Amino acid sequence: MAGRFAVVVIDSCGAGALPDAGEYGDAGSNTLGNCARKVGGLQLANLQRWGLGNITEIAGCPPAAKPLASFGRMQEQSQGKDTTTGHWEMMGIVLDKGFTTFPHGFPEELMREWLKLSGAPGYLGNKTASGTVILEELGAEHVRTGFPIVYTSADSVFQIAAHESRVPLQTLYKWCEAARAVGKPYGLARVIARPFVGDGPGKFQRTYNRRDFSQPPPKGMVLDLLAEKGVRTTAVGKIADIYDNHGIAESVHTEGNADGLRKTREILQSMPPGFLFVNLVDTDMLYGHRRDAIGYARSLREIDVALPGIAAVLREGDVLALTADHGNDPTFPGTDHTREYAPLIVYAKERSAGADLGVRQSFCDLGATVAQYFGVAAPRGRSFLGAVV
Repeated sequence: MAGRFAVVVIDSCGAGALPDAGEYGDAGSNTLGNCARKVGGLQLANLQRWGLGNITEIAGCPPAAKPLASFGRMQEQSQGKDTTTGHWEMMGIVLDKGFTTFPHGFPEELMREWLKLSGAPGYLGNKTASGTVILEELGAEHVRTGFPIVYTSADSVFQIAAHESRVPLQTLYKWCEAARAVGKPYGLARVIARPFVGDGPGKFQRTYNRRDFSQPPPKGMVLDLLAEKGVRTTAVGKIADIYDNHGIAESVHTEGNADGLRKTREILQSMPPGFLFVNLVDTDMLYGHRRDAIGYARSLREIDVALPGIAAVLREGDVLALTADHGNDPTFPGTDHTREYAPLIVYAKERSAGADLGVRQSFCDLGATVAQYFGVAAPRGRSFLGAVV
């Protein structure tokens, strides 16, 4: 087809615990359902009409009798519940073995290699921690010493926090590139630069100069195949970082969901045929990890309000899909991601009603659908294109 296919990932917006969630300590998690109950119901009029309430029970968002979009949910086949694993599977990569996690901090040998390669003066932390909590604990000492704060989470991630007035951004990014290089033999998935500002404890705030440094994905994923065929992929938000820029023709930086939604609409107003791939990170970064159900609900409402404007600039033949990469139930204990189904809402402009896509056996089905839309054979997954256009 000669149109545009857009995928918008609402980061961490899970739709119920996967059958193996108990193995991850996540039995009973449901980001959408539990968040809705916690806040007394979600007000998502547009998503409700598109069929969001048909996927899982959501207080305030009942099932639509005749949803305007197709709906379903996707089961993750890969081991893990992190950004890289979820996004990679969407494009046809299934990880039989999950990335290595570091619940007790990073090995001293890895840290020595990182200091040598990066040239960093030292480090603080090196433990599992919440990103906001560790700033309160070590932020002032970092500003005094210039030593970056290193920490991890339940995911395979090496995070480096530094104050923007103490460490230039390019230096921080260089340190992250070094961590990615030395971490690869250890099975590390991703490094995140966590720049922050503020005058002291209680006033420190992370900024949108965050950058992700993922390991290069295996060759042959859907983004590579699209590029080989001449299909242009425009990435919005952290998408290009997640795939280490593979198959990406253009990357558009965003500063929060409002900015990402606005840029998505602006791009679609004039974008020629091609693939638009968007990540909206605030649901995860600002509200899921901080277990802020009220903020999470407000962020979902922001997305819902923006949907009609985005739909209005779609053309006949265009397809818009909304999904998630994992869960992050804001009512759940701890601060980590949760192992959940990804919701799937697929809107095609010329259709007046949607189809029930059921439970897809892999996130790969989304990539297979994108691939078929552009006339490419995906490495794996079952396309649902025929049901939605």
